[in-house]
Amino acid sequence: MRVGLISDTHGLIREEALAFLWGCDQIIHAGDIGGPEILDALANIAPVVAVRGNNDKSAWASELPEVQQLQLESKSIYVLHDMAQLDVDPLPAGISVVICGHSHRPVVQRRDGVTYINPGSAGPRRFNLPISVGELIIEKNSVTPHIISLDVVANTRRRSRPSVLQHSFI
Repeated sequence: MRVGLISDTHGLIREEALAFLWGCDQIIHAGDIGGPEILDALANIAPVVAVRGNNDKSAWASELPEVQQLQLESKSIYVLHDMAQLDVDPLPAGISVVICGHSHRPVVQRRDGVTYINPGSAGPRRFNLPISVGELIIEKNSVTPHIISLDVVANTRRRSRPSVLQHSFI
């Protein structure tokens, strides 16, 4: 199963992000979406799970939860916007993966058997941070996370799924 990860679009859905996410079985948006049209564009690719970010304050966002927990294959995944608001101890709760956004910094960490991933920001560039998205490949009992720089994906000039361009473990 291929799960696309995107966050902090802030109303901008890039063609490069859509191209990378094409073919995903599921898409997770970790907040600061910026408008319902972003979720609509993603839903044209795959089913979308989304959480409300601190900038998602308009009426359209009131229906979005602040956190979501879902089961994909054999993995329990917890999604929230700001990691500082994590209100559960993932390992005892049986959570395999925690996905967040907010910082615009792409990060993958493995701690105590739990994978933490922030796909970074796919929206407007902030400071010198990369424009990025991510993916989780879930196979049997394994989860393989990747973060992909959209700056590099843009240079591939193709709509098919590009190869993994950046694999970041911290």
